[in-house]
Amino acid sequence: MSSLIQVNERKRLFIGLLTASLLTAGGLALAVWYLIVSPQQSAAYQLVLLVLILVLVGTVVLVGFGLAGILLTLWLSKNVKWLQGPMRIALNTFFPLVLGVGKVFRIDMDRIRNSFVQVNNQLIEAMHIKLKPESILILAPHCLQRSSCPYKITTDIENCRRCGKCNVDDLLKMRDEYGVNIGMATGGTLARKYVKEYKPRAIVAIACERDLTSGILDANPIPVLGVMNIRPHGPCVNTCMNVPTVESAIQQFVR
Repeated sequence: MSSLIQVNERKRLFIGLLTASLLTAGGLALAVWYLIVSPQQSAAYQLVLLVLILVLVGTVVLVGFGLAGILLTLWLSKNVKWLQGPMRIALNTFFPLVLGVGKVFRIDMDRIRNSFVQVNNQLIEAMHIKLKPESILILAPHCLQRSSCPYKITTDIENCRRCGKCNVDDLLKMRDEYGVNIGMATGGTLARKYVKEYKPRAIVAIACERDLTSGILDANPIPVLGVMNIRPHGPCVNTCMNVPTVESAIQQFVR
């Protein structure tokens, strides 16, 4: 129960900041409107401001619908298809503004990113996507491999000797069991290469908060279920993962 409450709090953080970002954009639109009606402004200047306010109002309305779609999807646990476009705009376009608002309130950036991943995962789960295993890609960070291991697996994961001293062996077991594809990435460039190579229709990504959020946004519109890695030795070295959570994410997609 405690973990469920924690997850709900994480979702509320991103939703709250997205709402605050929407209100900020709405306030900016009102400020621009005040400048338009000010008699001191020239006609040309007012025209420029009018275009700006139309863009702002249009964005605020779209993101408002997107926020409503996100709330409805989270509440119903059911995909709201006709709001998919505005939801995508709300998540992708407003994410930098959400981080900015969070920075103003001195909220830890990783907490916000974690909350975004939780919201994203529930939205993806609500879509009830079922695919053939070969259409699914597991993207994992190379830091899952034990740092003292002499075998290089980022270019060829088959180089893994499957000694069981790190989670790479677990990933290979799941690949063999479910028939999905897998890629070990050292960063965004290699991750994008795997996406281009395998052309997945869904991705299970394991990474830290920063890499997961950027990966989810980059991969759009490909659905990505994000799983946070565990970092007992700090970032980027000898990390590990919750195996049942990764397996559950794969099962979400497998037909």
